Parts: sequence; structure tokens; C-alpha cells
Amino acid sequence: MLLSGIFPPITTPYYPDGNVYFKKLEHNVDRYSKTPVAGIVVLGSTGEAIMLSDQERRDVLKTAREAAAPNKVLIAGTGSESAIETLHLTDYAAELGYDVALVRTPHYYKKQMLPANMLAFYRTVADRSPLPVMLYSVPALTGYDLPAEVVIELAEHPNIVGIKESGGNVEKIRRMVDETRHAKRSATVTTTFEAVTPRMLNVAKDAEEKLSGNGGRELVSISAAGGSAPAAVAVVEGLKTRQKEVGFQILSGAASLLHPSLGAGAVGAILAFAVAAPTACYEIYTAWKEGDHELARLKQERISKPADRVGSQMGIPALKYAMDLNGYFGGTSRLPLLPLTAAEKSEVERLMADIRN
Repeated sequence: MLLSGIFPPITTPYYPDGNVYFKKLEHNVDRYSKTPVAGIVVLGSTGEAIMLSDQERRDVLKTAREAAAPNKVLIAGTGSESAIETLHLTDYAAELGYDVALVRTPHYYKKQMLPANMLAFYRTVADRSPLPVMLYSVPALTGYDLPAEVVIELAEHPNIVGIKESGGNVEKIRRMVDETRHAKRSATVTTTFEAVTPRMLNVAKDAEEKLSGNGGRELVSISAAGGSAPAAVAVVEGLKTRQKEVGFQILSGAASLLHPSLGAGAVGAILAFAVAAPTACYEIYTAWKEGDHELARLKQERISKPADRVGSQMGIPALKYAMDLNGYFGGTSRLPLLPLTAAEKSEVERLMADIRN
């Protein structure tokens, strides 16, 4: 599974009475699907997953899945405090057609969350999960920072494909990149090296069958870039694919440190700030990918203060208001998260004045 690029961890919209506003969820997912982001994360921390009932989580996953464009990688936040509850939601996400399970660290019993506990938890989930598993360390919210040593050991598991590292420690990212280089895997990608998932193949198959009345698979040859040697390209269910070697993939969770994180070896990012400014975050990534580090630095400077203040310090209510400013539906959050004051709204407006997406 290829996980490079920018992924917004979408919010959960509510009616004024606190019920989930599914039509607005569809609206937001449709808008994100039209941006250059690589995919969408549903039920991440920004999605207020811990505020939702079990049924609401399932309904949110289903609604977002049905509204998303087929070419976007879909990541489901399925982490719970126990392995068995994590697997229940992961199984459901797999039934819906999600591509990856994002599993945050259990943290309630912090004193017992020793390396052995985390290794057993994640290995049990990964052994039984029908989806590739991504680790998720978010110490600002859980109070628990998944040690690099544990991540490096878990990277050996064939069904653990990466981590969202939200601790804001670039040197930790660099160390994890350096010490997991040996964990090589083969990922199916398009001929332009974009992600391909089983769900995408099914969509391509359905489209081809509608056009021709039958599916198919064949091998064709194309010229390798820069040379005359042929490279095998499989036409799988109507979608041209090839294989790409990928390692253990590390995604940053800190928008204010996106550029240095990419420089340290991160392959992309899952950024709360991207729910309000997906294109601004993508511009940093694409400038870095094209080797224009000066442009990437300038784009980073543009969002660093808003990302830190709105995304990290003021939190979800401020992110939702920033979404309102940029054409998405943000709305309110559930208690105990309070609405912004007039002064806080004015501050968000000032910070976002130059960031329209």
C-alpha cells in the first residue's frame, strides 16, 4: 500500500442539537475528493471519534466511504482501548471497502503501557486485521508517546505498513526512517506511481464491464523512463498497474513541521490543518517532491503560525471555524468542546486571511 501525499483527517459535522449531520459530511468528503490530496482519513482525532457512539462511528464510516471519489485512499480510524474492539471496527471498515486501518495507541492505563503491552496489542491487531495497519502516536492527546524502539520492531510485521507520528519530533522521524529501511514491501501503483487499492480495482472492473460487458487482465509493455528497456505493466481489471518497492512509511502529523519532516524521510502527512487548508498543505508536499526546497520553505512559512495556533492550540472548534471560512462545513463540536468566542473567531479570521482553499 502506497501512502505518500497529504491526507486530511476529516471532521464530523453536527446539527445544532448535536446529532451527526450526514449530508454535510457527504458535502465535505465530495469537496476533499476534488482537491489534490492523496486520500482521506475518517474517524481520526480531528473527527471527534471518541465523542461518537459505536453506531455513529459505523454510520460515519459508511457515509464517508460512499461519498468519496474512487481514486482517493481511504483510511479508517479504528483504534480503541482494547484489541478486540479495535478489530471489530476494523472488520467493519474492511467490509465497507476502506484501504487502511489507523490504530492509535491505547493509553487509558498508562502505567501498564510498557513496550511488551504495545508489541502484543499491535501484533494481535495486525495478525487478524483484514486491512493493512498504520500505527498512530499522538502524545498531545493520549499522554503516551510510542517509543521509536517499539515502532522499529513493529515495522517488521508484514501487515503494519507505516505510522502517523504526531509527536512533532523530527529527529524521531529521522531515526525511524533510518532504522526501518530494511523493511521492504511491494506496493501496487499506477503507471504514474499513484496508489492503487483493491477498492480502486473493483471500481475499475465495474466501469470496464459496463463498457465492454466483460472484465479482463493482460500484460503489455511500455518503455522504461529514460531508456528503451521494456517495463511490465499489468492491466488489472481495466486499470494499468505496476509494482513499486516501498519501505515502512512514516507520515507526519504536525503541519507546522511538514517540510522538515519530509526532509527527515517522511513520505507524506496526515494533518489536522489540512481539513481547512488541504491545498496549502499539498503545495508544500509537491514543492518538496519536485526538489524545489526554497519554494517548500516559503510555503511552510506561510502556514506554520496558523497551523500551530489554529490546529494545535485552539483545536477542533477553531479548525471547524476555519473550514467554514474556506467553503467546507465546520459547524460546532460536542461538549465539553465549547464554541469559539467572538475574539477567537476574529483571531482565526486573521490567521486564515491569506489561506483560502
